[in-house]
Amino acid sequence: MSITKEDVLKRYFGYDNFRPLQAEIIDTVLQNQDCLVLMPTGGGKSVCFQIPAILKNGLTVVISPLIALMKDQVETLKGNGINAAFLNSSLSSSEQDQVMWQAKIGELKLLYIAPERLFAGNTFEYLREWNVSLFAIDESHCISSWGHDFRPEYRQLSSLKQRFPNVPVIALTATADRVTRRDILKQLGIEQAETFVSSFDRPNLNLNVLPGRKRIQQIQSFLKKHIGQAGIIYCLSRKGTETVAKSLENAGFSVAFYHAGLPSDERSLVQEQFLKDDIQIIVATIAFGMGIDKSNVRWVIHYNLPSNVESFYQEIGRAGRDGSPSDTVLFYSYMDIITRQDMINNSEQSEEQKELLHAKLNRMKQYAEADICRRRILLSYFNEAVEQDCGNCDVCRNPRTRFDATVIAQKALSGIARTNQKIAMSMLIDILRGSRNRAIMQHGYDRLPTFGVGHDLRGEEWAEYIGQLLNSGAMDIAYDEAHTFKLNAFSRQILKGERKVELVKFIPIAERKAKEEELSFREKPKQEIIRDELFERLRSLRKQMADALNVPPYVVFSDATLSEMAQKRPITEAQMKAVSGIGAEKYRRYGQAFINEIVMFAKENTQPGTRVVNGLTYLETFELYKAGYSVKVIAEKRNLQSVTILSHLIKLKEDGHPIDLKALIDDKSYQTITRAAQEISIRKNDTLKPLFELLNEVYDYGQIKLALTIMEEEL
Repeated sequence: MSITKEDVLKRYFGYDNFRPLQAEIIDTVLQNQDCLVLMPTGGGKSVCFQIPAILKNGLTVVISPLIALMKDQVETLKGNGINAAFLNSSLSSSEQDQVMWQAKIGELKLLYIAPERLFAGNTFEYLREWNVSLFAIDESHCISSWGHDFRPEYRQLSSLKQRFPNVPVIALTATADRVTRRDILKQLGIEQAETFVSSFDRPNLNLNVLPGRKRIQQIQSFLKKHIGQAGIIYCLSRKGTETVAKSLENAGFSVAFYHAGLPSDERSLVQEQFLKDDIQIIVATIAFGMGIDKSNVRWVIHYNLPSNVESFYQEIGRAGRDGSPSDTVLFYSYMDIITRQDMINNSEQSEEQKELLHAKLNRMKQYAEADICRRRILLSYFNEAVEQDCGNCDVCRNPRTRFDATVIAQKALSGIARTNQKIAMSMLIDILRGSRNRAIMQHGYDRLPTFGVGHDLRGEEWAEYIGQLLNSGAMDIAYDEAHTFKLNAFSRQILKGERKVELVKFIPIAERKAKEEELSFREKPKQEIIRDELFERLRSLRKQMADALNVPPYVVFSDATLSEMAQKRPITEAQMKAVSGIGAEKYRRYGQAFINEIVMFAKENTQPGTRVVNGLTYLETFELYKAGYSVKVIAEKRNLQSVTILSHLIKLKEDGHPIDLKALIDDKSYQTITRAAQEISIRKNDTLKPLFELLNEVYDYGQIKLALTIMEEEL
């Protein structure tokens, strides 16, 4: 019987079911058809070409942009028992020769290669010798000039279809709007290819936007709730990464910074330490992340506003790749918009590109300022309609309260008007609050009628309300005049009382924090505490094994797999293989060690006089059975009934343990019980009382169940 894609999924990856669209994409590739796949980060893109690679004859060549990503995926594939290698500049000449030889003789199923290496030397000549059956182009948005991460090297990939017209191409990316999708297909010469767009919904991601004040203080408070969890903080500038990292390091956190200005060996070291959980926190520019396949990132923070929704969604997608709950935080302030606007205006882009960048930034701004479900805004950006609010963003958890803010707006606009529209944010706030600093006194602003009319509001309240007024169009900003505020027709209608203004009520940081703590505070049930303790034990074991193998911990098992282990506490091979993410090779390599740890933990946490702890009782029976004791003796040693011991042994047999059930019953008893069962058509999972009574209660329920189990095995 030929192996199916479902068999491969279970055997090599340890999953019982495909995620949405994966099966259809795999079938398309197996039919040698080109396709474009859009799935969110962590959505399972890799499986879409890795399973066809296993099933197809020949070699699958994966074009991947970053060395770290290749190394990561190859280690994961090898850990799953799949022959894979990468070819890039990190290998010595002899190592490259070895990989090329493996490809030539057909030992490899997947070969990862950078586009620069693909077009170097005689690589294409070698490809013709290697029986290539599929090209997979990862991070394919890099090929598009309309994408947010344009890479000129990727443009050469258009020649793949020309050189290998009969080899199917699968292009994959996490984020691409409709313009970028069309451009990807055009650049690759596969314009008629089917496009698969998966749901971009990542319900496990908790979405939060916080005011961009006292960011370090807020981050430290956040980290104290996420002790021991890996996360990434994205900053706009190189200097910013170093400053934030230093502040957190001084506060005692395990942190390092990463940006393109560091020497390559230093960047590689930081990345490796993060992958191996030796460092918990990375503060980085966007130079970090696209090549990271780390599944146990539990949170992502944006210290500064990203330039567009695509980048933002891809970056937060690096949290919770294993499907476990993860947190995302975006800090946002009025100055973030000014900084981004300046960057676009001062760039060397064409006017057409600048217009596009401004439009994308505006969509990012709309997300940050939203007072409706944030997930709905994100999904609508990717043309995905959602009927209901998500319940897992800050807006859903704390619905915004709007109020009539016409008087507040009139005070602010009057301040702008009476200074001849020559002031920016900080000066306006100082005037409204009645601050007598040097700049105010020098300009004579303390003599204005509006001086001090807003003393009842704090500076941070005014900053938020003025930002809302600006974003609602109640006033304009002159970026080319030191960001000074200007009045418009809307402004004048408000000042004349012809138009009302509604704003979202300001919530102080301390109040937000108190409310969150009130919602999250609860005493954990004892069962949950024990589960968490076991998870930490398993996490520690995973780290030890990963260090010994010199691989990242998530290559051994993901956090999601460990969490399921801690919940279900498998102690047999069958139980362990039933855990999501554990295939045959993973069990062979690591399964028994984790079973031993679970058993040890269970024994340590069993109350005196308690025998049953999530299957531990079966294991105790199995140990005595292996020692050669009879059912009767095992029952005496364990102070249990023989019928209970028989039920243990039957269950152990069903779970794949080597139990000789026929040796536990004499032939005469077996024949008598099975004949009677056939006479009244009873099977082992039916109610056994009629058979028990038919046999005049000579045989107990354990013997009856044993005989019926053997009979059904032999059918």
